[in-house]
This record gives sequence, structure tokens and C-alpha cells, in this order.
Amino acid sequence: MVKPDTLQEALGMRSGKVPLAGGTDLMVREVNKEFLYIGHLPELKGIRALEGKIIIGSATTLDEIVQSKIVPEVLKQGVKVMASPGIRNMATIGGNICNSSPAGDTLPPLYILDASLLLVSLNEVRTVSVMDFIKGPGKNILREDELLKEIIIPDMDFTYAGYRKIGTRNALALSKASIAYGYKIEMDRLVDIRIALGAVAPTPVRSKSIEEFLIETYPWENGEIHRALVMYDKLINPITDQRSTAEYRRWVSLNLIKDFLMGVSRGED
Repeated sequence: MVKPDTLQEALGMRSGKVPLAGGTDLMVREVNKEFLYIGHLPELKGIRALEGKIIIGSATTLDEIVQSKIVPEVLKQGVKVMASPGIRNMATIGGNICNSSPAGDTLPPLYILDASLLLVSLNEVRTVSVMDFIKGPGKNILREDELLKEIIIPDMDFTYAGYRKIGTRNALALSKASIAYGYKIEMDRLVDIRIALGAVAPTPVRSKSIEEFLIETYPWENGEIHRALVMYDKLINPITDQRSTAEYRRWVSLNLIKDFLMGVSRGED
């Protein structure tokens, strides 16, 4: 393992090495790989507000996110149900994103928040949507010469937003299915609605076209909720594994969507 002193030095060492910050997902099968420790670099840490955006350093721990007064509540809700306090003290948001697990608890909230990621290398700086970054289980577009530097969250003004997770138990469990959601009502009009699902497809699922349908047909009176569920059902592609069956994941995720939409119809938070 190598431990650079600065971000610039880390980028110079990056090629051929696996970035490591919190290390909470380090597996025995990875021992033959060379690691680049970046969890101590000040350029990758901290949370700040800047020009209407929230900027979170990739090496910021999950506990620091929970304790922050400026991080959106929906992201904090996702973090609070992750792992144990001890793990949250070490694990980083950048690690959770770059692991790119469909069951990652930060991803559905980041999807509905329209978060973007600042990726840096020695020769280039680029910003990509988190929805474009994740490509499949454990797969993303981070290049071998790049590091994730920051997560950028634009200012959001939802009437209500939340996160729900279905697991084997209430704590220390990976998701069987999860949902992040948010909506905004102005003058009795639905002006924004967002839904992202976790653990029910190779990547988190969010459909802007279905969201547009829900906005255009609100208030929902003639089977629009059922039509939306049919559309979401076509996007869901869960697997059967040791935690759950594909059939259960499909059933519970559609019910999570239905519960949320029925609550919006009734004006509930």
C-alpha cells in the first residue's frame, strides 16, 4: 500500500492501484492488489455549501454526513440505515459510490438529488451525473488514472423527500429493496416528483419519463397510479440471491412505489 501526501501525488501514483479510503469493504480476495490509500487527504474531505450547491468530499465518512447540518435529509436517511456506527465512522461516501452496488444505500438518494461527480486525473477534470457513472454491479466509468474527488448536489426544495429500505432486519443488513422519493407541490399542482429504486436491477432505477407522466396526470384519478406501476414493472429486473427472491423484490418495490404515490395523493408526508 502506498500513502501519498497530496492529491496531486496520489494522481501520479494512481495507475494500476486500487483507491482505498475507509477500507470497510476490503475483501480477502483483494489481498494481491496494490492499494493507494487516500482516506487522509484533506482535498477529499469535508462538506461545504457553494453557490447553491452542497459539495461533499469523496473521503468524507458516512458519520460526518449524518452529523452535517447542510446535507439533504433524504441522503442522511439512507446513510443512517447503513451498517453499524463503527463502520459509518470509517466508511466513506466515495467508497459506497465507487463500489457501485445496486444495493448501495447512498445511490437512490443521490439519484433523486440529481447529484454529479467530479472525477480528476493528472490531465483532465470532468463532471458526470451519478446516473451515468454507475454501469452495473461493481461497474462504473471511473478510469484507471482517475479519482472521485467530490459529490455535487444542487439545491433542492422538495415538499417532502424520504428513503425506505427493506432488509432482513432493521440494522446491519443489505437492502432487499429500497426507494428514495421526493415531490414538490405548488398551488395544489405537482411540479416535481422523483423516484429511485435500489437492489432491483443491475443499477439503481430512475425514470424521468415516468416522473413526467405522473406530473402531467396529477391529480391522479383514473388509474394513473396503476399505469405508472405497470411502467415501473417493466424497468425492474431483480435477481434471486441469498438475501431474497426476484419475485419478492419485484413485489415489494412496486408496493413501495404505490405507498409513496398514494401518500402524495392524500397529501401525506
